[in-house]
Amino acid sequence: MVASLLLVVAPRWPASRGLLRHCLELLQRKFQQNWPGLSSPPWAPALVVHGPVIFTEPANDTSGSQENSSLLDGIFWMAAPKNRRSIEVNRCRRRNPWNLIKVKNNIDVCPECGHLKLKHVLCAFCYEKVRKETAEIRRQIGKQEGGPFKAPSTETVVLYMGETPAPEDQGKRIIERVRKRPSWFTQN
Repeated sequence: MVASLLLVVAPRWPASRGLLRHCLELLQRKFQQNWPGLSSPPWAPALVVHGPVIFTEPANDTSGSQENSSLLDGIFWMAAPKNRRSIEVNRCRRRNPWNLIKVKNNIDVCPECGHLKLKHVLCAFCYEKVRKETAEIRRQIGKQEGGPFKAPSTETVVLYMGETPAPEDQGKRIIERVRKRPSWFTQN
């Protein structure tokens, strides 16, 4: 036997009540067409709670208390304010000087690119350029070695176009870039 419940909320507007009534009649007709042998169920507003079947049976409490457990026992209840906050209190809280946007006096111009930046922070524009360049160098290293776990345990030297390896670079892994060295990418 198929048991079904329907939750209908009737709004206050008369036009929408008619629309809901029309939809309810369509549901009843569809139900009668799909299951002609069954009598039409009494359609009425109902509260539907989705949960396992064990909620309908009384819980077996082993602690010895004789109280029946309720569905509301499993709900986490939160505290509610006892009194309404006044407009003055709300405005004082919102306009507190700690919550207002602070004026920054430590803004400086980046000497490399000319964008605005904080004095004690790296320039975001320059950092993005360095990040892209190092990603290209890593991609080139990956192509040369054939995989991430085949890297030699030696120091790496990056040489740009027109640069030659120094005598102290003997025995080091050399990565050659086919472009001019950027001004912000210093040679060690």
